[in-house]
Amino acid sequence: MCGIVGIRDAGGVSFSLYYALFALQHRGQESAGISTFDGVQLYKHKGQGLVAEVFDPALLRGLEGDVGIGHVRYPTTGANKPENAQPFNFLFRDHIISIAHNGNLVNACELRDEYEARGQIFCTTTDTELIAKVITDEMSTSGCIEDAVHRCMRILKGSYSVVLMMDGILYGFRDPLGIKPMCIGKTSQGIVLASESVAVDALGGTFLRDLKPGELVCIDEDGMRAMQIAVSDCRAHCIFEYIYFARADSILDGALVYDVRRNIGGKLHEEAPVNADSICPVPDSGTAYAIGYSKTSHIPFVESLMKNRYMGRTFIMPSQIEREKAVRMKLNPIGDHLKGKSIVLVDDSIVRGTTSRRIINIIRDAGAKEVHVRIGSPAIKAPCYLGVDIPTRQELIASDKNEEEVRGRITANSLHHISLEALVESIGIERKHLCTGCLTGCYPVSITGEQSQPPAIDFLDGTYQTKLELFE
Repeated sequence: MCGIVGIRDAGGVSFSLYYALFALQHRGQESAGISTFDGVQLYKHKGQGLVAEVFDPALLRGLEGDVGIGHVRYPTTGANKPENAQPFNFLFRDHIISIAHNGNLVNACELRDEYEARGQIFCTTTDTELIAKVITDEMSTSGCIEDAVHRCMRILKGSYSVVLMMDGILYGFRDPLGIKPMCIGKTSQGIVLASESVAVDALGGTFLRDLKPGELVCIDEDGMRAMQIAVSDCRAHCIFEYIYFARADSILDGALVYDVRRNIGGKLHEEAPVNADSICPVPDSGTAYAIGYSKTSHIPFVESLMKNRYMGRTFIMPSQIEREKAVRMKLNPIGDHLKGKSIVLVDDSIVRGTTSRRIINIIRDAGAKEVHVRIGSPAIKAPCYLGVDIPTRQELIASDKNEEEVRGRITANSLHHISLEALVESIGIERKHLCTGCLTGCYPVSITGEQSQPPAIDFLDGTYQTKLELFE
């Protein structure tokens, strides 16, 4: 999933990039990186670990310049190796270029084979380097960044939001279906591109709008120019962003994530009411859902699991063994809130089922009489090829089991997943504009061996619509 940010600010960008990446830390914990440009020289630093582990004030002071990009990585394509940390920096025909990417390409292997057959050499195993190859290959012919992005949108299949810095000019673009989020904000002296609006909030800035699917923006000293490179009647915003990945205080494509999750909680009660003593969230991912459930059901919201705030997100840890070990360290039960009680346990999703079972066991060991589980997503039935690390059906507890069988596996007294119809209604975006591949097994891009319904995309050859936005 990853998190990306690009900033142009007359007052210098290194500390702003750091704060923005800190706000996006939930999107990736493997590595972090920043590249800046002062008009002459490129400055860069990246490494494995959390943002606060990779950077310190001395390093940030050394990253000079008024324009820069940053990245936090959550690996889907590409191994956990130091060379895969982003941004990637390189020279091309005297151009100084940095690039960072959020998403996953489903045709990466074929494109890599094609470029290697032509003698191209790759230094990493990530999609991002492949996107850079496509851009520089086209620029070697046309010399035009608009044509290079047009080429990307024609041949890249999958999800991608990209920030790119070339010779001090900042660019951002989003795939024609808008699968991955990207927004635009402004600060007192600059313009921000980021995966989520919380990065703009962290800088005391103002959220302006979402980057449109298929749109390219160019930011320089004159302001921001927006160009529509490709258009489609249907979009495919990632539904798992609303369910889990995005921060609750983010605005994604017009929807405040907190309100979406609270609405889902209310609909969970309407679909599957239960008599209980209290509503308990799995913190923090289940909190907004539980508040919505409590408000609609009039059953008290009671925090009965305390989260160790120094633990990361267990879902995005790289191995199942690490995820399972982390659960008991992460969550501690409050016995006085649980002993002899009937509890509605509310969470965002059940993926593999092992974490849910462990949490239920923790609650039962603390004395709970009944544990009724309510889940803010429909059952996850299929892998995600577009950015979430769910690679095989064998890992998904619900891929070959009905709800009652899953309930037995996780040892709950009852279990209900929100219906897809109620989920879509809660988001407030038409179903045709959402990617529901992990829930339905039908994807918005063609994937070998899978069912798909790719929408038609119109590429605006040579007719880029440019509009200057000064944001005064």
